[in-house]
Amino acid sequence: MTDLAHPAPCTVINCAAYDRQGRRRDITLDQISDVLAVDDGSFVWVGMFEPDDALLDKLQEEFGLHDLAIEDAQSAHQRPKIESYGESLFVVMHTAQAVEGHIRFGETYAFLGQRYLVTVRHGASLSYAPVRARVEREPELLALGPSYGLYAIVDFIVDHYLPISTEFQDELHKLEQDIFADTYRRETIVKLYELKRELTQLRLAVAPLQDILSQLTRVHGDLVPKEVRPYFRDVLDHALRVNEATDTMREMLTAAMSINLSLVTINQGEIVKKLAGWAGLLAAPTLITSWYGMNFRNMPELNGRYDYYALMVVVLVVCVMLYRYLKKVQWL
Repeated sequence: MTDLAHPAPCTVINCAAYDRQGRRRDITLDQISDVLAVDDGSFVWVGMFEPDDALLDKLQEEFGLHDLAIEDAQSAHQRPKIESYGESLFVVMHTAQAVEGHIRFGETYAFLGQRYLVTVRHGASLSYAPVRARVEREPELLALGPSYGLYAIVDFIVDHYLPISTEFQDELHKLEQDIFADTYRRETIVKLYELKRELTQLRLAVAPLQDILSQLTRVHGDLVPKEVRPYFRDVLDHALRVNEATDTMREMLTAAMSINLSLVTINQGEIVKKLAGWAGLLAAPTLITSWYGMNFRNMPELNGRYDYYALMVVVLVVCVMLYRYLKKVQWL
């Protein structure tokens, strides 16, 4: 696929040229400049996965890419953004996929020119081979140029956001039973926190994408023809839906965490009330009987025949009256 002396294994996933009718022809990296030298309406689409610096330098040589864009693609870990460099665009997008109940994030860098599209994937990112295969089955749309290929990739990325938000919404519904449980479970608040943290990371990926798509629908008319802009508007609508769903769930998670902690506090208060009620109930006979533990001669009701039983009745009456009062005020 490439004539580099030491190419990184499996980094060049696809390298093809598409003619004016959207028909594909596989080429090597060294043939890119030859294809671009002929102004016949064709364009080149290159897909890569975690290329090394030498391969990126080769791309810069073939396409004339800007140094800053190549530097960002080499260092990776960039925020989602769109940058214009002369007659080309550099787009950074974050990809996401759910793996065992957690979100794994990756990055995709796209270089868009009038006659080329280069995509570079890093990290947890699904292959774009299905995207390429789908658009190749619609050559009349692929004939619109490389911007349609960029639309297909962005649409693929956004389409994988919504199932993640739906999956996390189902997880939140499952946690509701634990939230309103009578007993406190530390695992519940831990799961809620982890869920909110990952949704916050998802929002950081989705929210900037709205500005990127908005620019692609309104500006850069030299690179995004008017026939392709409605497709980007459709993706923008999907991104807005995902962002709204994510914001809604984050608010629900914040409320769920507050409710969970409030219920725990209320439950603890009820327990303290009951303990205080029983303590008060035991305090009355303890106070009365403790008087008769003192060594004084002139204590009331010491010499009577039924004084002991009378005292028992008094203690019992006091306890019953206090018990009924505490039950009335719901302290027992």
